[in-house]
Amino acid sequence: MIKYEIPGNRTIEISNVVIDFNGTIAEDGILIEGVQELLSTLSENVKIFIATADTYGTVKQQCQKLQVEPATFPSSKAAISKKLLLEELDCKSCACIGNGYNDGEMMSIAALSIAVIGNEGLSTACIRKADIIAPNIHSALNILLKSERIKATLRH
Repeated sequence: MIKYEIPGNRTIEISNVVIDFNGTIAEDGILIEGVQELLSTLSENVKIFIATADTYGTVKQQCQKLQVEPATFPSSKAAISKKLLLEELDCKSCACIGNGYNDGEMMSIAALSIAVIGNEGLSTACIRKADIIAPNIHSALNILLKSERIKATLRH
């Protein structure tokens, strides 16, 4: 578990992190360089779920060396499936990271949500529902790993 005490705002305790795959931690079905190391460090404190419609069919192979649990579902049910996963995990103990339109629903119920600007772009649905917007996945994962960054961004 990771605990973030945010002055003038709230305390957030995160046990689970749900992360979109394509466009967020992967480009064209391949993990972005440097992500494996950051996920490995993060997995020491929280359980990580990779939520994806697995467009390229590569999530299991790409994540096989990581301490993560892939959660796959049909692309036509991506938004609702991601939201249901957070509800199953108790959304009050979840952080999420994504970039797509289908990530907006999970962002609206997570205790902490981070939208990532990647080479695929960033959906306005994420922008409207995210707590934090990060310039790339490396920054997003480091925000979770370095609690002072969240405190600086979200304090009142």
